[in-house]
Amino acid sequence: MNRAARPFEFFTASYITRIDNQRAQTLGELRGGLEHCSDASIFYHTFQSLGRYHFLTEGFSNDVAQWVLASLNRPRLAEQLGALDIRGYVDLARLRHDLISTMEEFLRLHPKAADIEAFEPFYFCSSAEVTVPLGWEAWTLAEFRHYLERLGHAAFHFHFLVSRLRLQLQSNDFSMWFKDALGLGRLARLTERIDITTDTLDGAKARLLRLVDRELAA
Repeated sequence: MNRAARPFEFFTASYITRIDNQRAQTLGELRGGLEHCSDASIFYHTFQSLGRYHFLTEGFSNDVAQWVLASLNRPRLAEQLGALDIRGYVDLARLRHDLISTMEEFLRLHPKAADIEAFEPFYFCSSAEVTVPLGWEAWTLAEFRHYLERLGHAAFHFHFLVSRLRLQLQSNDFSMWFKDALGLGRLARLTERIDITTDTLDGAKARLLRLVDRELAA
């Protein structure tokens, strides 16, 4: 069994949430808020919300789409906002731009919707990330599988999704290690294809475990 050029070190992450000094009661105010809120707020309501909603199998995994549906009853706009696949984003500026552009196009077609008050306001939040090493190191794929099976939601979310922003690549920590440290390019590519936006974190981890098991059995 191949020994990696460097070990995979497992981390977990927790987030200290803060309610910012911004809120929106209408679509117009939400659009303005998205333009001026911090990057940390964009992260909280998109990348981080996907981790919070890991147990959902239906509905929307970003807070903006969820609020548009639940508080404004605008299912078409909610679907458009929810359809933004955050796996394709490696920086928050582009994600912010696409959220705003989607809202602007909707408001261009439905200008009167801009001032309709929601059932409850949207509160802009942000968070500070705290990472903690788990003390687990994997030098082989078998060792990696052993630890992956025991990995919690927060750690899986950190390595599989949040890593895109850290790496500035449409990839993840797992795939990078498979490719660069073990020379397993095919496993890396298959891992990148796992769709976390249409599955739960548990489902995504189960898919990855199956891919690893196939590689180990080959």
